[in-house]
Amino acid sequence: MKKNGLLLLLVGALVLGASIMSLRQESLQNSAITQYFDKNIVITAQVVTDPSRIAPKVRGSFLLPESYSFLARARRIRAGHALYTLRIPIRIITSKQEVASLLPGQTIRFSATVHSSKEARVAALVITRGEIEILTPPSRWARSLGAIRLGLRESSGDGDAGGLIPGMVLGDTSKQSPEFKTAMKRSGLTHLVAVSGANFAIVSSFLLWVMQFVIRRMRWRLGVTAIFLISFIALVRPSPSVLRAAAMAAVLLIAKGSQRSGDSLPALGFAIGAVIIADPWQSRDPGFALSVLATAGLLLFAPHLVAHLSRKMKPIIAQALAPPIAAILFCSPILLALSGYLSPMSIVANVLAAPVVAPITILGFIAALVHPLAPSISAVLIFLIRYPAAFIARIAFWSAGFPVIELAILTLAVFALVIFLARKRIKLLIIALIFIVVISNIQGWPAGDWTVANCDVGQGDSSVINLGAHRGIVIDVGPDPELVDKCLKDLGITQIPILILSHFHADHVAGLPGLEKSRTVGQVWVNHLDPSLAHLNQIVVSRGYSISIADASIHVLWPDSGQHSFASVAGDGSAMNNTSIAIEILTPQFSFFSAGDLEPEAQKGIVADLHHVDIYKVCHHGSSFQDPDFMRALSPQVALISVGATNSYGHPAPTTVHALVRLGAKVLRTDTDGAIAIDVQEHHVRIRTARQGFHLFTFN
Repeated sequence: MKKNGLLLLLVGALVLGASIMSLRQESLQNSAITQYFDKNIVITAQVVTDPSRIAPKVRGSFLLPESYSFLARARRIRAGHALYTLRIPIRIITSKQEVASLLPGQTIRFSATVHSSKEARVAALVITRGEIEILTPPSRWARSLGAIRLGLRESSGDGDAGGLIPGMVLGDTSKQSPEFKTAMKRSGLTHLVAVSGANFAIVSSFLLWVMQFVIRRMRWRLGVTAIFLISFIALVRPSPSVLRAAAMAAVLLIAKGSQRSGDSLPALGFAIGAVIIADPWQSRDPGFALSVLATAGLLLFAPHLVAHLSRKMKPIIAQALAPPIAAILFCSPILLALSGYLSPMSIVANVLAAPVVAPITILGFIAALVHPLAPSISAVLIFLIRYPAAFIARIAFWSAGFPVIELAILTLAVFALVIFLARKRIKLLIIALIFIVVISNIQGWPAGDWTVANCDVGQGDSSVINLGAHRGIVIDVGPDPELVDKCLKDLGITQIPILILSHFHADHVAGLPGLEKSRTVGQVWVNHLDPSLAHLNQIVVSRGYSISIADASIHVLWPDSGQHSFASVAGDGSAMNNTSIAIEILTPQFSFFSAGDLEPEAQKGIVADLHHVDIYKVCHHGSSFQDPDFMRALSPQVALISVGATNSYGHPAPTTVHALVRLGAKVLRTDTDGAIAIDVQEHHVRIRTARQGFHLFTFN
């Protein structure tokens, strides 16, 4: 009878979940707004979440203006003479700075272009056009909560510590730099700056502790704490992730309040069901799985781990070690699936950070509440927690510098474990599989020696010539600081005697902050002086300029000193493209040619100076704008095309790829091969790509 009851419960849960998801999905897909994809309409909407700033992105050759993104509920749409009243969630993206002050609950009206969205929980992605009309002011409640959030953000100060405090207390990460966010992610500390079950557990535990001095009965204490937590939800904003965190924290509260461990697992199951019924898309969110697993680890495994560790060490140390170990152990499968690696140092980082997490959260919470009434008291509290916040920031950067365990090595470890549990024949098979894994994956890219590398920086360019001793000539830095920084770290480059910026389009130069991080830069070759690079040693180069470094000689073939008026071709910026620096690098082992985004008319101007080269970094991401005589004069052995997997330009053009193949070139492209490393020794060539493995051949 018990089994039948469990089966009925399981079937009922599946039917209920599937029905709710189907109804929600159907309502989104059949909304009136979906009729106007790729069209312009007028939308009246109510703001649901605070607008968050989006980092400027590169579109083609240019850096787009800073923009904001937020969720809203479309209440009315007008398209021509048609008028619809509805209530449907949408994602709004706008470059209008005035939206930064919008608060949840306000109503706005604007003209927008409607697009299909990959975000399952919204019916459409809308990009605003023109001005945004604010129809209603924020409510007094919204203004009060907004003042608390803004007060904490402004009073927390600058730097990584100043960006960490509002993140740990209220989930506000708007002040955090991209570098700090990357360090927090790699060190396994990102959960500290997301409003999670831990935040609610810390705040609720503090409130319960305070209530014991006022209210004796635990039931009443839990009730008052629940009211405070509802207010806390409003303060940090009732986004899906916050509601999920509140549900997980409620499980911990119930377990603590009942003092019966048997209540924990049913409470967790109820919380999971409640969250999914309220918001079915949580079931597809990795963050939901991480919250559930972390909570399960704290409830089910941490107490046993504390008991076990307490036999071998002091209980206070065991209690500090057990929670992060339990949470990370339970979350490891999801983390591995998402990132492809695990950081062993994340446990150490979490243990080191654990003692100061609660003080920062509690004092920061108090500072945020009292700031509108007593800013001086708030300032004192912020001053006290800035030191532990800076300590966590240092831990993040320190632990992020350690190597991570790649998926292949984890697979190897699993195989090694099975060896001791398997029979003899199976052991031999496993040993063979381990050998294959080691040979194919353990080194990773670039896997040993390399001479020329082409970084995978998306729709942009970045190449590196190895000079030995961690030195390299870098040609362009791509559009993304993080991608070029990662590539140079993989290559082990710490000194850049010569940096060549072929031209000042964003897809070639916007990644410069990533290159400058923890690296010394010597000369910077440019086609004209740029005020934003005044801190660097800029040298304007032109045709005829040459220099020798190590065993490489570099010759500049373009631009020349004359004035030109080239005809524009389709694209974004022919004039700038045709000022690209074209260089030829000659070494005893190989020859290399690169010319940024040079187009056919400028290409014709240097055909007479060209020679056959071993390696050619193809102009303009392999676009169709190529001069046939130019390519024939180069006749490369290897052609490198640096291009993004998703671009709206049709790069690389099939005609360009086919022309290079007909010339006998081996064509490699970052959109399909990933990062490319070429090692040349006495004309014998080994190519290692991040996605396709090894290629071996010999230069003629």
